[in-house]
Amino acid sequence: MARIVVAGAGAAGASVAYHLAELGADDVVLCDRGSVAGGATSKAMGGVRQQFSTEAEVRLAQASIGFFEDLGSPFFEQVGYLFLATTEAALAELEDRAELHRSLGVPVVDAQAPEGVRDDDVLGAVACWSDGVADPPAVALELVRRAAARGVEVREQTDATALDGDAFVIAAGPWSAEVGRAVGVELPIRPLCRQLLETGPITGLPPGLPMTVEAETGFHFRRRGDRLVLAMSDPQPRWGFDEVVDESLYGDRLARLVHRYPPAAGTRIDRAWAGLYDMTPDAHPILGLVADGVYAACGFSGHGFMQSPAVGRALAEEILGLEPSFDLSSYRLERFEADALFQEDLVL
Repeated sequence: MARIVVAGAGAAGASVAYHLAELGADDVVLCDRGSVAGGATSKAMGGVRQQFSTEAEVRLAQASIGFFEDLGSPFFEQVGYLFLATTEAALAELEDRAELHRSLGVPVVDAQAPEGVRDDDVLGAVACWSDGVADPPAVALELVRRAAARGVEVREQTDATALDGDAFVIAAGPWSAEVGRAVGVELPIRPLCRQLLETGPITGLPPGLPMTVEAETGFHFRRRGDRLVLAMSDPQPRWGFDEVVDESLYGDRLARLVHRYPPAAGTRIDRAWAGLYDMTPDAHPILGLVADGVYAACGFSGHGFMQSPAVGRALAEEILGLEPSFDLSSYRLERFEADALFQEDLVL
């Protein structure tokens, strides 16, 4: 059988390798220039949601949620995703998006803020309680463990482009454009720096606290143990590979947190880190065949971890010439040549 080389051992690459082996491929090499789950996956927020603004993204998320449900705790906690609106315009947008979700079978419901979350300024809210939060590096490591158990060769500190293979998969996250150029493919992907802030311990955090998102600002937070992890877009996008934390934003983010979750009053930022999104012009991934013998699973624009189960399965099927379980046609590289962009607006 043909040898398949997968470049990138984060969640996406690990999922592709695992599903290739599960479907019968017996010569798969999973490589990473660093360590397994050591790149963007290690720094991800870990949200898993089905609430996107386009049907294509919703379908991809729906096809992934079952995998996370099967993993269960401690890999995945099904605490839900809660979106809050404090203006009429944001509420109308939430309601329109909820109609799309329900028409596609996503169990989105009108919701109220749970205990502890301030809601006196909230005009309305929606939630999907089958969504939740996960541990990205732990999930990626579990996928690699399963892949290795099925015969996948795992190589760390290895440049995949130096290996011979009959098929090559680009799953290198923000470094995918560089890897693509090395194998003769131009991918419209560039890195965007995003940072996450983790508070000190907060007494009495409820185990079922959902991922809570302010619709207008994009400010959101989740529980991780006895702490909260906060995220929000920077005032100005920071394009490039520099993974630098901007401490000047701490005060603003803490003020936003205490406003929305008053029990956090008095906490501090205990730890912070920056990671990279692999952004495309329309914030959708590039999936499938991109050149003779070369496939892509990259450009996820911040959604790669949560979409990795469905992507890994569908791409493995395509590589092996099997009947696809998911239609990847919306995500082909050729869409950029035809200017057929379908913008994803809900990038958190």
